[in-house]
Amino acid sequence: MANARKTPLESFRKRQKREGIVRVEVQVRKEDAVLLRGVAQALGDPAREAETRSLLKARFIAPRPVGLKALLASAPLDGIELERSRDLGRPVDL
Repeated sequence: MANARKTPLESFRKRQKREGIVRVEVQVRKEDAVLLRGVAQALGDPAREAETRSLLKARFIAPRPVGLKALLASAPLDGIELERSRDLGRPVDL
């Protein structure tokens, strides 16, 4: 039977998972490592978290595609004639 006691590593991983923390590994150039560490620290700091997240989302996350209905609803239609005369076609002799 396996050891029933949890190792400190298992406890740590379970606690991190419960708090919604995930481990992310990236490979970057040496000169960018300091920058990414700074971004990670800013996201972990409660005082700077919201501002950092909003700046990053605004810059790097593409806006969701808008449907035709929403696009038409947001279009500026002032001064555009939306009514047109009824076209009965051309007269044809049969």
